[in-house]
Amino acid sequence: MDGSFSKPAFREALIFWLKLGCISFGGPAGQIALMQKELVDRRKWIGERTFLHALNFCFLLPGPEAQQLATYCGWLMHGVRGGLVAGLLFVLPSAVLLWLLSWFYVEFGTLAWVSAAFDGLQSAVLAIVVGAVWRIGRRVLRTPVMWGLAMGAFMVLFFGIVTFPWVVVAAAGFGWMAARCGWVGLGAADVEAADVEAAGVGASLAGAGRVALFRAVRVLAMGLALWWLPVAVSAWGLGYEHAVTQQGFFFSKVAVVTFGGAYAVLPYVSQQAVGHFGWLTQAQMMDGLALAETTPGPLVMVLSFVGFIGGWQHPGLLSPLAAATLGALLTLWTTFVPSFLWIFLGAPVMERLRQVAWLRVVLAAVTAAVVGVILNLAAWLAVAVVWWPETGGVNWFGVCLAVAALAALNRLKWNVVTVIGASAVSGMIWWAVAL
Repeated sequence: MDGSFSKPAFREALIFWLKLGCISFGGPAGQIALMQKELVDRRKWIGERTFLHALNFCFLLPGPEAQQLATYCGWLMHGVRGGLVAGLLFVLPSAVLLWLLSWFYVEFGTLAWVSAAFDGLQSAVLAIVVGAVWRIGRRVLRTPVMWGLAMGAFMVLFFGIVTFPWVVVAAAGFGWMAARCGWVGLGAADVEAADVEAAGVGASLAGAGRVALFRAVRVLAMGLALWWLPVAVSAWGLGYEHAVTQQGFFFSKVAVVTFGGAYAVLPYVSQQAVGHFGWLTQAQMMDGLALAETTPGPLVMVLSFVGFIGGWQHPGLLSPLAAATLGALLTLWTTFVPSFLWIFLGAPVMERLRQVAWLRVVLAAVTAAVVGVILNLAAWLAVAVVWWPETGGVNWFGVCLAVAALAALNRLKWNVVTVIGASAVSGMIWWAVAL
């Protein structure tokens, strides 16, 4: 075991998760990069292989993978209470901020200065993601085969040939075949040696990986009860046809089919929320996406905006603000409670399976593919930073700010909070000067 990794005190971890929830901009790529930089590289609370093992599992689940990864890491360090705190604080700051922005939106319209701040934030997030791809790739891609898997995953994703769940499944299948054939081209020996590095973080939970069936049944029963109880209360108190109740049922269904990340599910949500239910207009849906991108936390938080606007415009006997708040809360509840359920059910099993020899080879293949997945997310983020969508010209301000942020992080060793704050302020200053 590598003694350079150590489990933090619960209070220290709690403060970290709250800070992370306030600065986790940039979608899944930026959020995964932030966690990798802070948990693995800087604080050394979790080992590299442990982190990637958790990340591989979260990529296979429906729902927001970054929030699930935070929950998994919190569980590794402090059990169920650690997972709850990590997962909740990862979304709580964003939920509060997005509620405020949604209220400002319905009262005063769009907020140009918020978009300007986001322009600056995108450059900082791009710098963080580029650094993460470099660090993870340098440590993981140790053989030509692993390089090939990463580049193949990047190419098929970047050109839209398949979605990333299929990439992960294909990589796992390749790894399984390699294990069956006894082929070591994936660097399986390195994986075997490194997989026992739970870094003092997951080691104390080794016994938790050998959970009995009754524990899984208990977790499932409690999770399903918590998930559906507010929906049932809404149906009883407001009626089945009320917009808030309908949102509870609809987003519960969305929670189990959201494979492929927020961008994969948003077209379906938009089609149903706008075309079928009529909760909001297409223009409002696009404004909500822009607002969600300016807040920390998962991009799927845009569903909270949908719930807010749907309740505001269809309040029934409630006041618009009360209906909007209930809609946003129930939407968040049915979106994120299932994510906790998947982690608390699956994480103990995944920790136990880490000891299975052939699975180490499979996970080596998946890890290589995940590097390509993150590189693809970084590429799309780079496109958003480099080009102005309105004119198609080069956004030289964004490019220069991204280079400066990368230098501040890696050369000057500025902390992430300082770089993100400075980038946001720079974006607003640039917007004010350009007026």
